Amino acid sequence: MVFLAATACQAEDDLANQPAPRAVPVEDLLPKFDVAGTVFSRSEQFRISGGDAATRGTAANLAEDAKDELLRLTEEKDGWKVPIRISLRGQQGDPVPLRETVMQLTFDENGYKLELLVHLSRGLRNEPFKRAVTEALVYARSLQGRPKTESDAPLAVPPWVVEGLREATAWRLKQTERKLYEALFRNGGLFKLNDLFALTEAEYVSIDAASRAAFRISAGALMMALIEQPDGKTGIRDFLAELAVFQGEMPSLLRKHFPDLNLSETSLSKWWALQLANKGAAPLTESLGVIPTERLLEEALRLRHKDEEGALKEIPIADWESIAALPEADRIEAVRLAQDDLLRLSYRSFPSYRVLLLEYQSLLADFAKGKTKGMAASLQALTETRATMVAKAERARDFMDWFEITRARETSGAFDDYLSLKARLKSQPNTRTDSLSKYLDRLDPLFRVPEEKKAGGFDFIPPPF
Repeated sequence: MVFLAATACQAEDDLANQPAPRAVPVEDLLPKFDVAGTVFSRSEQFRISGGDAATRGTAANLAEDAKDELLRLTEEKDGWKVPIRISLRGQQGDPVPLRETVMQLTFDENGYKLELLVHLSRGLRNEPFKRAVTEALVYARSLQGRPKTESDAPLAVPPWVVEGLREATAWRLKQTERKLYEALFRNGGLFKLNDLFALTEAEYVSIDAASRAAFRISAGALMMALIEQPDGKTGIRDFLAELAVFQGEMPSLLRKHFPDLNLSETSLSKWWALQLANKGAAPLTESLGVIPTERLLEEALRLRHKDEEGALKEIPIADWESIAALPEADRIEAVRLAQDDLLRLSYRSFPSYRVLLLEYQSLLADFAKGKTKGMAASLQALTETRATMVAKAERARDFMDWFEITRARETSGAFDDYLSLKARLKSQPNTRTDSLSKYLDRLDPLFRVPEEKKAGGFDFIPPPF
């Protein structure tokens, strides 16, 4: 949320006087339902109301999971002081609001209370719900032991902190994709540090899915760079405890709690880029697919030699005959880099390519020695084998895509942003009366599917292979 307003309220329940966390029997770890339909989570910090019984129980378990993940990330014990109410509103199928979750902060004579309002128009989605709970927990840290007053400046937890914590947790649990870090590092990232710090919650909600993924990876890399510093766990705990009530510039707060980083703007950017590079680096045990292996193999099969003027020339291996007459020392030098590239590729190539790499190595060795008999035929055979392997890989990919699409029993969430925008536009139409809009409205019925065709369904279309 962009800010939380602190307001006085009447005491509803004596929530602040709940007993501290304690060891309980295993059977007591299940969500507790009281007569009023409120679920108390395992640690009793979360009180969930609204929705049906199953949804309340699921929300209680997900909230505790998010809390446990944050505690493990920061390596601290549970010592909550501020209760968090979770109010489930609406039901699946309702118009989708601009925000699925909204946070409110109130206080009375017993202490602060955080309330998280969750709209169920799209169901209780795990990751968005955990993100909201994580944000509430960061606010709760800053409120512990804080005097109750309504004259304070608005509180704020920037989105990069919440996304960074969730991404760092996903990395620890091996639930994130390494290639996203690699792609972001190779392309220089989409966010600069100042942009990362300045993005508000309202701006975060409005960005598209691709930008949101880049933002999350960038925030996660920065958060992990902070946590992995000497005394980083202590620094991140103190940082989170002060974050929501801090009114200054973000680099100043980071310098305060991470003095070993020497956090100038340049040094922090370097730490951030280094973290992206480290997380994006592929381990030797990770094999490439057919298409990436083919691309790297094509780049490796190059012969380098110097022309009469001493300039370095690079030619594909198919043109080997143009340098076959070079002295043996020059031929050895011409194939050396290609042999090195093939050796490095063999560590991570697609398994079925390893035999081909050995054959290419043998051909290069023979070429360096001047043994070129049958080389053209061998290269042609290898090229045809590679083309067959690529064709089979593409066909297998297409078949798996078709199988997944036709057998899917639930949505993947990949188009959630689009569906949310569509529902929002449908519930809040902005009718235009200009000539072009009227013309398009008249054309629109021509492109609609007839109702009888909708009722009858569509014929099965087999895959194109």
